[in-house]
Amino acid sequence: MTLHIVGAGGFGRETLDAVRATASAPEVVFVDEHPAATTVDGCPVLLPEQLAASGGQRNEFVVAIADADARRRLAREFEDRGLRAATVIDPRAVVSPGARIGRGCVVLGQAFISTGTVTGAHVQVNYQASIGHDTVLEDFVTILPGANIAGNVTIGAGSTVGSNAAVLQGRRIGPSVMVGAAALVTRDVAVGQLVVGVPARAREP
Repeated sequence: MTLHIVGAGGFGRETLDAVRATASAPEVVFVDEHPAATTVDGCPVLLPEQLAASGGQRNEFVVAIADADARRRLAREFEDRGLRAATVIDPRAVVSPGARIGRGCVVLGQAFISTGTVTGAHVQVNYQASIGHDTVLEDFVTILPGANIAGNVTIGAGSTVGSNAAVLQGRRIGPSVMVGAAALVTRDVAVGQLVVGVPARAREP
């Protein structure tokens, strides 16, 4: 089995680190629409059309791109090619047996995901992020390094929580929201808003 990491940039390389930390790491190939090199960290980099020619559709993929819209588009394209969405969980992360992690997700080292948490598909939880109990992360959510999400929080599809931001217990964050770095979310956030500051307030994008 070959794992195709879609996106050969920084997060792609971090995803590769997580894969290599596992006990039985698969063969890895990067796939990138605009590659800067033919190899990255010892792995070949293919264009999407080269993947189609190679018969890679029998294998798995994970999209390692932070932008939610790009991730959604690429996930659809690779699923349409017949590849299966793989989930990558760094063994140095702590994921409760009572949590449910969806297909195509990436959980990096030192992240913590508590019991009762449910993630949708293609969610990214970065280094040292903490997800409290009974939280829901919908499809294509991005949790950046050091973010702290309390219990019983819902984060809508395609939203991003910035580095070192915090979301208090029970808050509801709508789809396509951007929570700025180091913000403190004390209230519910409506769809599509950008919120920044302590406490977090809406601002024009």
